[in-house]
Amino acid sequence: QVQLVESGGGSVQAGGSLRLSCAASGDTYSRYYMGWFRQAPGKEREGVAAIDSGGFTSYADSVKGRFTISKDPAKNTLYLQMNSLQPEDTAMYYCAASRVYGAGLNKDWYDYWGQGTQVTVSS
Repeated sequence: QVQLVESGGGSVQAGGSLRLSCAASGDTYSRYYMGWFRQAPGKEREGVAAIDSGGFTSYADSVKGRFTISKDPAKNTLYLQMNSLQPEDTAMYYCAASRVYGAGLNKDWYDYWGQGTQVTVSS
């Protein structure tokens, strides 16, 4: 079992930045594939960024070059640095963990989810 708690969401103007954090506890989360997902009202949850146990990362095309996923094993914390935010980035952002090798951005392969943190970007 892994428990995940997100923080760092908020309201920013277009062009601004936010850093989301996800504190993990329970099982040794470093063995898991970790990801950030988001869901806007009326839309399906989509993968934003993911990182595997070796530090290999993957990103949705819509955020490449603007968002960076990272983790600090010593703090059991996952991060998502979001720069050049745009109104279309407005969504609830979720941290998730998967035991599936190569889970990537496929939400169906993720077993554990946080409660989410809201990000709102105004134009």
